[in-house]
Amino acid sequence: MPLAFVVWITIQTGWDTVVELVFRRKVGELLVNTLLLVSLTLPLSVVVAVALAWLTERSDLPGRRFWAWLAVAPLAVPAFVHSYAWVTVAPGMHGLAAAVLVSVLAYSPFLYLPVAAQLRRLDPTMEDVAASLGRGPWRVFLTVVLPQLRLAVCGGSLLIGLHLLAEYGLYVMIQFDTFTTAIVDQFQSAYNGPAANMLAGVLVALCMGLMGGEVLLRGRERYARVGSGAARQAPSVRLGRAALPCLLIPLLFAALSLGVPLLTLGRWIAIGGARVWQADEIGGAVLQTVALALSGALLTTLAAAPMAWLSVRAPGRLQRVLEACHYYVGSLPGVVVALALVTITVRVALPLYQTVGTVLLAYMLLFLPRALVGLRASIAQAPVELERAAMALGRTPLQAARQITFRLAAPGAAASMAMVALGITNELTATLMLAPSGTRTLATEFWALTSEIDYAGAAPYALMMVAASLPMTVLLHIQSKRAAGR
Repeated sequence: MPLAFVVWITIQTGWDTVVELVFRRKVGELLVNTLLLVSLTLPLSVVVAVALAWLTERSDLPGRRFWAWLAVAPLAVPAFVHSYAWVTVAPGMHGLAAAVLVSVLAYSPFLYLPVAAQLRRLDPTMEDVAASLGRGPWRVFLTVVLPQLRLAVCGGSLLIGLHLLAEYGLYVMIQFDTFTTAIVDQFQSAYNGPAANMLAGVLVALCMGLMGGEVLLRGRERYARVGSGAARQAPSVRLGRAALPCLLIPLLFAALSLGVPLLTLGRWIAIGGARVWQADEIGGAVLQTVALALSGALLTTLAAAPMAWLSVRAPGRLQRVLEACHYYVGSLPGVVVALALVTITVRVALPLYQTVGTVLLAYMLLFLPRALVGLRASIAQAPVELERAAMALGRTPLQAARQITFRLAAPGAAASMAMVALGITNELTATLMLAPSGTRTLATEFWALTSEIDYAGAAPYALMMVAASLPMTVLLHIQSKRAAGR
């Protein structure tokens, strides 16, 4: 649907108008800003994530388990809360440098998780062989360890890159223009005008280019260990005198990515005092957020269930194509999905414009991959023989799947619902564009108050979002360790 929307709008707008809207100076400036943001943020995030992962997984860093938790914890702070904290601490933080700094702090954990998980699984035998051939520690790391981390680095970098293209609130606060901020501004001023739609088309092209670049960088090399026996756990590297300087790396990252937001929230809550804790307004926002999150999570999980079952029970070419369609839409920015739904509801189904149903449909499209990943893993652990036994006893295939497989997969479905629900809790762009009048979620109320420069009033809403996101962060960290067999 989002791709069809882009193509349809392009055809309806006409080639001459498309050229006029796309090939102009403002679009060039947005393109330069976006490319600079991605090209600077991704390498810095890789360096930070790999350094933190190596220190917490391969060295004898004091308190490394504690630092591992702190390396993941920034995921509990929404990206626009990071920028809110930094803007209040340093009001002069604007432009590209500020955007890169806040982006690295907010999104590096997305890279840390897969890299740390991969480091836990690596067999150190290859490193021992390289060392026995005379290579020093740095050469061993650069020529043996780092190439084996390519999949994790490419996957995490793709995830961060897609977040950079999709993020709105973070860059508006620090006054850095990207395609997403320009699209929302155009939409709010012209209500789905041609300029916003054409910018959305350029943004979709950037997303596709980013995904294609990740495929090329990933390559087709083998990463599996070949041979008999079991991989042993790598011994911890002794840091010795370097322990104190190395300890400063996770300490500085935690101070900047967690200390600044938490201290800022505490400061504004202290300044606001009791008046900022308006129970009726905060309670209403919490109730609406929970209602939308639970409804969206249930709808998304139900929608992902058939594809999850097919991907495990009936793999094939058609299944792979359908599964790719489920995944790709989750990689698109929320503003593009929202524009597509706005266009369809306004021109085809006007009664659905700015209704709860449209908002829930947007959530389903945006968070479908989260539900699909968890469900697919759970269904794969349910033996197909139990389904066959149920059918042999008279159950239809649908009854067997519902009564046996999906019942066994219930814990995974619950985890998928939790991941989707917490994603919806922090979602901002699609909610701003699609929600009916009177909708007040934690994210939209926080955004409305910060837009009015009422930072003290916005602090409780930010704190509630952080509290709601903490379980998700813990779940991600635990799952990454389980994936490595720990």
